Amino acid sequence: MSASPRWKQRPEGSTWGERLESVAAALMVACLAVFACAGLAHAQVVALGASQTYGKGVDRSQSYQSQLEAMLRAKGQNVRVENAGINGDTTGGMLGRLDGAVPNGTRVVILQPGGNDMRKGSEASRGANISAIVQRLNARHIRVIMLENGNFRGFPRQTDGVHLTPEGYRAIAQRLLPQVVSAIGR
Repeated sequence: MSASPRWKQRPEGSTWGERLESVAAALMVACLAVFACAGLAHAQVVALGASQTYGKGVDRSQSYQSQLEAMLRAKGQNVRVENAGINGDTTGGMLGRLDGAVPNGTRVVILQPGGNDMRKGSEASRGANISAIVQRLNARHIRVIMLENGNFRGFPRQTDGVHLTPEGYRAIAQRLLPQVVSAIGR
């Protein structure tokens, strides 16, 4: 008489039903973990822009997105704010990377077109690029909050005279907070 294959042998002290239940429970826990992690990776708010959006010169935790996310969470909003800022980016660059920077499921984009178009000689296409970005986001039912350079006036700046300090980014986050709460609530 030959022995049963190992997979057919019952573990000591358990029935097949008990073993099947424990395997099913483990699979359920694994599936829930995968879906929970996928939900955490889902960006509901994306900040798209140049160096002020990136937070040039400050720690990532001091960028306006990080501070805005903390403020939203303090208000009970379970919102992730994704930083899609790139130092030196132009509106043409933002338009070109729009689909990759703004994933499906995004509800709000904070668009900061910056001043690099003028510095890099592409100022003539700035308006058309901004319009195209807004149109593409609106077609995806994503609300757009504009954050033009004028919004940075009067806030504390780093020694370069251009980029904000952590306190300046906090002030921007506070200014954006009611707009983002309103846009998410719709």
